Amino acid sequence: MNHTIIIAEAGVNHNGSIQLAKELIDAASEAGVDYVKFQTFKAKNIASKHARKADYQLQSMNDQDESQLNMLKKLELDLDAHHQLIAYCKQKRIEFLSTPFDLDSIDLLKSLEIKLGKVPSGEITNLPYLRKMAQSFEKIVLSTGMATMDEVASALSVLYKEGKHKDDIIVLHCTSEYPSPIEDVNLKAMLQMKAEFDITVGYSDHTLGIEIPVAAVAIGARLIEKHFTLDKGMEGPDHGASLDPGELKQMATAIRNIEKALGTGIKAPTATEEKNKQVARKSIVAAAPIKQGDILSEANLTTKRPGTGISPMEWDSIVGKVAIKDFEEDELITV
Repeated sequence: MNHTIIIAEAGVNHNGSIQLAKELIDAASEAGVDYVKFQTFKAKNIASKHARKADYQLQSMNDQDESQLNMLKKLELDLDAHHQLIAYCKQKRIEFLSTPFDLDSIDLLKSLEIKLGKVPSGEITNLPYLRKMAQSFEKIVLSTGMATMDEVASALSVLYKEGKHKDDIIVLHCTSEYPSPIEDVNLKAMLQMKAEFDITVGYSDHTLGIEIPVAAVAIGARLIEKHFTLDKGMEGPDHGASLDPGELKQMATAIRNIEKALGTGIKAPTATEEKNKQVARKSIVAAAPIKQGDILSEANLTTKRPGTGISPMEWDSIVGKVAIKDFEEDELITV
């Protein structure tokens, strides 16, 4: 069975609290996902003091005048926090993952022996960053929000030049708006990237609800990433566009069901169907009483259930034969 990787994106929804981060790990583990992902950064390395917040961040924060830099400083996870969360993930039997947003953070995660590197959409045009990611992690997940096909191709070219093979990379379609309007999702773009780059694809979702990531799995996504929170009403940049724990579990369950439903791709009756053949299909039967020696014809034959006799697909070979015995109305024809 094809297994879809599900990443529950805790991101910065811990609000700077290790205890809250652990509770997010609890929720992700309970939901049955593969990874719980955080974000690793030094605020001073990724935002200048002049950088403004995004519109969606302004809407979710009480302090409208706070800079992006000061907001991010409160959401940093230091080295000790990483050690604690990795250990807690092992205890809860879920894989730890974090997205590095700067070069120092790549080094930090590499030192912790993290094998999977996640490139966020905002870094897809960051050449030094892409090089270091390719050099530091065994596998790469590349988000493509806001990107053109040419930009995706350029990013992949950098990863390939640094020794990565296409089998080492998963490219995620993404719409970088929080929440993303349904009409902007454009799931078919994921299929375009799969076809053009001959690469494994997935979907990083920022819509409200769970139906879009489930649909993405149905059309070929091999990895799903989705933000979640313990409380959508918390203050913070991403809570409002996140799933709550119950929704996360519903999404994971739906994805696992879709995986089962996709099956092998080979059209054949299942074991559960076989028992229904005789009930649902029809046989050639007498439409009226037939005497031995009569000619079997369109006039005295018909098709009815059960399907235990001669298949109606043999109709042309039965019509015109001589009845070998008397048949009552509805009796299965034998020849």
